[in-house]
Formats: sequence, C-alpha cells, structure tokens
Amino acid sequence: MSPREVRLSTTPSAQAIADLRLGDVVYLDGLMYTAREGVYMRALEDKANIPLELPSQSAANFHCSPAARINADGSFDMGAVTATASFRFAKWLPEWMAKTGARLIVGKGGMTSKDYRAYFVPNGAVYLSTVGYGTGALLGRGVERVEAVHWNEELGLAQAMWVIRCNRMGPFIVASDMNGDCLFERENAKIAENVARLYEGTRPATMKRYGESDDRTDEVI
Repeated sequence: MSPREVRLSTTPSAQAIADLRLGDVVYLDGLMYTAREGVYMRALEDKANIPLELPSQSAANFHCSPAARINADGSFDMGAVTATASFRFAKWLPEWMAKTGARLIVGKGGMTSKDYRAYFVPNGAVYLSTVGYGTGALLGRGVERVEAVHWNEELGLAQAMWVIRCNRMGPFIVASDMNGDCLFERENAKIAENVARLYEGTRPATMKRYGESDDRTDEVI
C-alpha cells in the first residue's frame, strides 16, 4: 500500500489525529513552536509563564534547533530547521503535553511503543518523524516566516522557543498512532524475520568485542 499524503493543521482536531495511519506522509500548515530541554525546564521546573496561548495557537511542538538569527532591526532570518532526537526529552513530555495540549510531537528518531501508550495516547497525541538525515534545508522551505522568538536571552538561540508560520512544511512520517503502535518497531520486526536468510551458509563470528551482541536481529535493529 502506498503511503498517503496528508495536509494537517498544527491545531488538528481529535478526528484528524485519529484518522492518521502509520507511515502517512504529513505536511503541516499553521503555527509551530520549537521546544526542547531548555524550554521544558524553564516552563515546568522554573514555573515560568509560557509566552504563547497553547494549544489554541499551536498544538505542534518541534524538537529542533533552527539555523536562525535575530537581526539588529529585530527581524529574523531562518534557514535550515534540523530536528533533534526526541528520546532525550522523554522525562518532560508527559507533563508538557498535559499542560500545553500538544497533539503533534515532531522530531527525529521517535520514541517506543511503551512511551506512546503511556502518555501520547492518553493525551490524544501522535509522533511525526523527520525523513532521514540532512533534510533541514528542505524543511526550511516550509517556513513562511518567523512570528516570534521567546526566552532567547535566557536560553540562547538554539534552546529558545521559536514560533514559526508553516506552509506545507514537511515531509514528516506518522511514526505513532492512537493505538500506541510504533512505525519503526513494526518495520524492524518485518526485517528481523528475514535476517537469518541473509546469514545462511556463513560461519558464526569468531571474534567480538567484550559485551557485544551476536544476536543478528539486534545487529540490524
């Protein structure tokens, strides 16, 4: 089955989220904000007021450090918007999603089905993954303009909360759904079923590093 292409608002309805299928290719329209550990700690641990009306203005949280600058006249320049690995922020996400109503978590690499079922599904949220590496410039084409940047003096440009107006920003892949299923786990399982065939007729490894697995399914995953 060919993947579907979906245009999705950054303030999606519950039905729009429920209609997404693993592997769908998504393009986003509307406001999206960047938030990672700096923003999470400031908002959740330091109890700072979030300078954005969430989720009414945006329910899309991008794990990203954009290639951007603030000019002397207060305008912004933004080029590539490269995602960062989301698993590093897992400890903040349950509280953040409950507090802000985030329904789209966008980043690199995804999470586990355990995470999706524990706190994505109860919050009506899904994970959208970037496609491979080196796509920051491609995603940057979907940035219509920078609306604002918050907490840049406190956190620096990389960790600040950038508010971006998107127009067909993508592609992103739907990596989790409202069942809590994980695209990458599903596809890895398919690959693992056939790994043994690749090694038919070969001898077991005679040397390995201390602690290294020789389980060939682990090797592929």
